[in-house]
Amino acid sequence: MTNVTIYTKNYCPYCTRAKALLDRKGIAYDEIDVTYDEALQSEMKERSQRRTVPQIFVGEQHIGGSDDLVALDQSGEFDRLFGASVAA
Repeated sequence: MTNVTIYTKNYCPYCTRAKALLDRKGIAYDEIDVTYDEALQSEMKERSQRRTVPQIFVGEQHIGGSDDLVALDQSGEFDRLFGASVAA
């Protein structure tokens, strides 16, 4: 199973939206809350080259944010990309 990681902040509606999509699809993920942790925010920025949340990774592959995740779902690429992660 591919490891899915999502960096979030506790007040972020886009994070809630991304997690809800992953939950609906049955995708298990590790959530890293960077709300009050500057070290974790720096880690996220270094990994993604972005400053906003959420930032989503499948293994080491950077997917992007909530809009990127939704676009993958709408294009049909979500199931291909996350196929190895989906619980049968």
